[in-house]
Amino acid sequence: SMGQRVACVRGRSVGGPRVGMDVLCRRLEAIGFDGVSSFLASGSVIFATDSGGADEITGRIEQDRVDLVGYAVPAFVRTAAEVHAIARRAPFAAELVDASAGKLQVMLLRTAPDPETCERVLRFATTADRLAIAGRELYWLPSGPISESALELMEIGRLVPQMTMRTARTIERIAAKLAGLVGDGGAGGV
Repeated sequence: SMGQRVACVRGRSVGGPRVGMDVLCRRLEAIGFDGVSSFLASGSVIFATDSGGADEITGRIEQDRVDLVGYAVPAFVRTAAEVHAIARRAPFAAELVDASAGKLQVMLLRTAPDPETCERVLRFATTADRLAIAGRELYWLPSGPISESALELMEIGRLVPQMTMRTARTIERIAAKLAGLVGDGGAGGV
């Protein structure tokens, strides 16, 4: 059976040519993925494949980005099960999330940081910017708009050099879309 995956591609609007979601989807189809669909304009793409591990799939997508735009653009691939787990995870108490004027953010990392790196990243946390790490995800609860946050994102980016950020709500919506794709006996050819 085909395995559902989500690829979150970083930096679509940061420097260099901006690549539309439709182009991204067509390229993923051309390199052999099935049931490709974009999610919003978020740089997130749902697709299916029955071959290859995460590293191989990620490599294929990233090589295609290099071919297309001429420079490396990291992609962060998660299985449907992983997306559901991220969406269900509650790294902070509900009352903290409810009390915050900011939106819970999920930073998808390339690999799970080792304990020392986790400790160093978590030192940047304050009561205004709460941080938690679980596996390959770094969770950030800002107390207000992220544009007003004093969190040292550049410094964190030096410790975990490859990451891309989505709101937790976007991850939840992707999980719901995946559930719709696979939840009713194989709709959509999956």
